Amino acid sequence: MGVGNIRLGAPLLAHHATTAHVGAAYPWMAEAGLGSDGVYIGQDLHGGAFCYDPWQFYPSVIQGPNMVVFGKLGARKSSLIKTYCWRQLAFGRQVWILDVKPEYKRLCQAAGGVYVSLRPGGGVRLNPLEALLRDRRPEAIHQARIELMDSLVEAAVGRPLESIEHTGVDVAVGLAAVRATAQSREPTLRDVLEVMLNPDHDVAASMYMSAEGTQNVLRDVAHGLRRLVEGDLRGMFDGPTTAGIVLASPVVAFDVSGISKSTSLGVVMICVSAWLRRLLTESEDEGRRRVIVYDEAWKVLRVPGVARFFNESWKLARPWGVQNIAVMHRLSDLAAIGDAGSEEIELARGLLSDSETRVIYQQPSNELKGLRELLQLSEAEVSRVSTLPPGDALWRVGQRSFMVRHHVSSVERWIIDTETRQTA
Repeated sequence: MGVGNIRLGAPLLAHHATTAHVGAAYPWMAEAGLGSDGVYIGQDLHGGAFCYDPWQFYPSVIQGPNMVVFGKLGARKSSLIKTYCWRQLAFGRQVWILDVKPEYKRLCQAAGGVYVSLRPGGGVRLNPLEALLRDRRPEAIHQARIELMDSLVEAAVGRPLESIEHTGVDVAVGLAAVRATAQSREPTLRDVLEVMLNPDHDVAASMYMSAEGTQNVLRDVAHGLRRLVEGDLRGMFDGPTTAGIVLASPVVAFDVSGISKSTSLGVVMICVSAWLRRLLTESEDEGRRRVIVYDEAWKVLRVPGVARFFNESWKLARPWGVQNIAVMHRLSDLAAIGDAGSEEIELARGLLSDSETRVIYQQPSNELKGLRELLQLSEAEVSRVSTLPPGDALWRVGQRSFMVRHHVSSVERWIIDTETRQTA
C-alpha cells in the first residue's frame, strides 16, 4: 500500500545540507553557533563545540571585547577564567591578572609567567604616575595623570572630591611633575603629597588663596593620599618602580591578597591598572592582544573613584587591543555601589553596557528580576539560570545566547586545582 509514489515502510532518503544551513533547516533543533574561531570553551548544550574570541567577533557580533562574569561561590567561574587565559596564550595573547585570593600562581608557573607579590612595606614598588601616553605632549601627559589622581584620591578619602579639591590635585600634580623633571626623573606620589602638605607661594597663587587657606583645603585630600606613602599602604606605590619586573612574559599576575579592606583594595587596583597602562600606551607591539582580569571586582566597585576608573578603562579597550574581564558574584553587586540615580549607578550601568559578553553562572532566585531587566533575558533563560549546575553557564554574546558546559582538560586540572583545595 502506498501514498502517491511513496511506499509505506520504505526507508526515507537522507537529507543533505551544509553546516551553514543546518540552523535554518532545523530551527527547532538549534541555532547556528558562533563558529570555530577562537579558544575552545566547551559544549554548546544545544549544538556542538562552543568557541569564543572577542576580536574575531568584532564588529559582526559585538562592538567591544570586554566581558563580565557572574557566578555564586562554587559555580566554577574561576575555572573558566584560568582555562580561558591559558588557552588564549596559544593565540599569542598576553594575560595580566589582579589576583585577590590568590589563586593564579599555578597559571603563571605553567605559562612561564611572572608572579608579583604586592604587600604593604614589601620589596616591590610600582609608580602609577609612570602611566605615560604615546602622545608625549606635556598637556596630554598631565591630563592623564590628573584623571588617575582624581580617581585615586577619591578612593583614598572614600568620597567624591569637591571642586576646589580637584583644583588642588591638578596644581599639586603639575608642580610635582615640574620639580621631578628638573631632577631628570618621573614624579611619584610622595612628590605630590609633599606639595599638598606644604603648599608654597606658587601653589597658593595657582589656587588664588593664601598658603594657610590652601593648606586647609588640601588637608583631607593630603591625608587620604598619605595612606599610600606613609600609612597602611606604604612601600607599594610611593617611589620609583622596582627594577626587574618583566612585563613581556606571557602571564603577569599581581598578588594583592594581602590587602583585606575593600577601600584599600580599590586604591591598589587603581594604582596597578594605571601602571599597566604604560605598556599599553607605549608598546611597540601594537598588534598584540591582551586580556586583563579583575578578579573579585565586586569588592571594589563601591569604592568612590574605582567605578569611574574602570569605566574609562573599559571604553579604551578596543583602541588598546585589550579585553577587560570583571569577575563578580551577583548582578546586584553593580546596583549596590550607589543610590538610585547616582553617578556611581550610572557608571555601573555603563560598565555593563560596555561589556557585550556576559557569562552568567547559577544565580540565586532574588537576582532573577535584575537579570531579566538589565540583561534583557527571556523568561526561559532566567528560569534556566536559577537551576544551572556547576560548570554550566549562559553566555550572552551581543544579542545572542548560548547554554555552554565548560570543559577542562587533564592538563589544565593542575592549573585550576587551587580552587579545589580552597573549597576543600
